[in-house]
Amino acid sequence: MLDPGHAMFGRGVEKVVSVSAGIASSAFTHAAGRPAHFDSRIWIGAGVDDVVDYASWRQSDATRCAVNGWCYWTLRKAGASRQQATRRLEGTSTAAKHELLAGHGIDFDELPAWQRRGIGLWRADHDRSGRDPVRGVDVTATGRHVHVERELPVKDAYRALVRRLLDGS
Repeated sequence: MLDPGHAMFGRGVEKVVSVSAGIASSAFTHAAGRPAHFDSRIWIGAGVDDVVDYASWRQSDATRCAVNGWCYWTLRKAGASRQQATRRLEGTSTAAKHELLAGHGIDFDELPAWQRRGIGLWRADHDRSGRDPVRGVDVTATGRHVHVERELPVKDAYRALVRRLLDGS
C-alpha cells in the first residue's frame, strides 16, 4: 500500500507500475538464479476498509488460482497436453477440481498453507540489544526486517491481520 504522502515519480501510475514490476523481476531473478518476469498493477481504494476488502478478495482469488494450478499441472504430469488440460478444467466446479486432485492422491486441503493461499510479506520492527562503546551503556536499537508468513490465516482472521498491518499496530 502506498502511503497517501507517497510522491515517488510524481505519483505517476504508469511509472510506479513499471518500476515495481521491474524491481520484483530483477530481485527474484537475482535471488533464484534463473530468469523470471513479474507484472504489476495499481488498485485505488478510498480507505482502510476498501484495502481490507480487496486483500481479502485477493486471498480468495489466490486460493482459486492455486487449485487451478494444481489441477493443471497434475493433468500435465499425467500426460495431458496443454490444450487437453485446459479443456478438461474449463467450466469445472471447485468441488470437481478437488475430486480430480483426490483421484491423483492429492488432498488440496492438506497441502501446506503457503501452497494453497500464498505467503505474506511485510516489514516488521525488531529490537536488538547491544552496548554503546563510546558511552559505556547498554542500548536497544530498533531495526526493520521483512517478515515472511507462510501460515496466513483465512476469512475474518486474515481481515484482522491486514487491518492490524495497515494500522501499524
